[in-house]
Amino acid sequence: MKSSFPLSQKYKDFINTVNGVDADFLEGTTASGKTTVGAGVKFMRMVSRSSQKLHIIASKTTGTAEKNIIQQDNGILDIHPKAKYYGNGDKDYKIPHIRFEGKIIFVLGYDNRDKWELVLGSQFGCVYIDEINTANIDFVREISTRNKYLMATLNPDDPNLPVYKEFINRSRPYKKYASDVPQEIMDELKEEPVPKWRYWFFTFRDNLSLTEEDIEKKIRSAPPGTKLYKNKIQGLRGKATGLIFPNFDRKKHVVTAEWVKQQVKNGKIKFKKFTAALDTSYSSKSPDTIAMIFQGITDDRCIITLTEKVYSNKDMDTPLAPSDTTIKFIDFLECCRKEWGFAKDVFIDSADQATITELKKYKRLHGCLYSFFDSYKKVEIMDRIKLMLGWIQQGCYLVVDTCVEHLGELDRYSWQEDKDLPEDRNDHTINASQYSWIPYRQMIGFEED
Repeated sequence: MKSSFPLSQKYKDFINTVNGVDADFLEGTTASGKTTVGAGVKFMRMVSRSSQKLHIIASKTTGTAEKNIIQQDNGILDIHPKAKYYGNGDKDYKIPHIRFEGKIIFVLGYDNRDKWELVLGSQFGCVYIDEINTANIDFVREISTRNKYLMATLNPDDPNLPVYKEFINRSRPYKKYASDVPQEIMDELKEEPVPKWRYWFFTFRDNLSLTEEDIEKKIRSAPPGTKLYKNKIQGLRGKATGLIFPNFDRKKHVVTAEWVKQQVKNGKIKFKKFTAALDTSYSSKSPDTIAMIFQGITDDRCIITLTEKVYSNKDMDTPLAPSDTTIKFIDFLECCRKEWGFAKDVFIDSADQATITELKKYKRLHGCLYSFFDSYKKVEIMDRIKLMLGWIQQGCYLVVDTCVEHLGELDRYSWQEDKDLPEDRNDHTINASQYSWIPYRQMIGFEED
């Protein structure tokens, strides 16, 4: 093997971690060197160490694999001069493949189901999947059971894609490099972990072949706050369509509960109103959620999302019914009252009359402190978005860092690609927060001159 590029210590550790690892998932910014080092160096090393003959490299098409992985500068053929690529197959194997140290590495396009289904009748040693976030999920599921070692690279994408929940979010970083992973991604690595699956986050700072001038040029190429900037420069997940709240910045708008309580204790924050709301979806076939939000409005016209609670019937063996949600919502309000303060009037998605009926029935039979009202929807969705954009810009919309679902939705809530309307997803805690503040919107933010 020859290598004409320098390696950071993180990449050296990545390459040398060969024992006790069944899968490596590589995510990060543009130009971080994931493909060059991942496919060209470590994957080929794992193939070399494997006792099995058959292996796989999969990309969107075989042409993409040739261009980006095999034949590019510092690609597999450049790094490994003894490797031979047969783009049209040979007498033994009719599909594209690489011959390397007596091993065969098939080159597949996961865009063509008919072709990859022909290959997946065997067990393989090592499998490399390029941009796994764009791969056919059936291919990923099938190949994941037919290898001893899996490596996959991915570009930032919609974190609601099944590949994240089923594969990527089940991996974990080594402690040495956990602090390199952006907090919003760490928050999503929450599925039951597979012990030998490793997660790596690389940036262009890990690519030592880039100069400071190269890095600065790349940073300047994308306007801050845009979807492009978050994906390419920060390496953060999110859809490719435009974000609805591109001005929401975790560094500016996220606070801790301890900070809020300290500010209250010091008299720097005084809450004028507490409010809460509930948005519901009882489907067990979609990722839609039952979302509870508790917020406080301060005397200096800020709104702070203090607490959330989210349930999904898709994840439950026994789905919640409106009567169950009633108990859970009242428990939620009581916990918030004891920790923060009393929200007497609370608001429920007006489309869910079943839950509203159950809440009022509970109050009638058992009595409770709270009054339940239908959400007020005459403030249209575009006007709600406009208000929130203004408050975020003024620094008047803050979120406590434990409200992980709400923060995730603020990062993902996007416009439809073909219409100037929001997508009907990634919005349940956002809807609940809006139901919560709509009756008190005149108490939030500052009028512009």
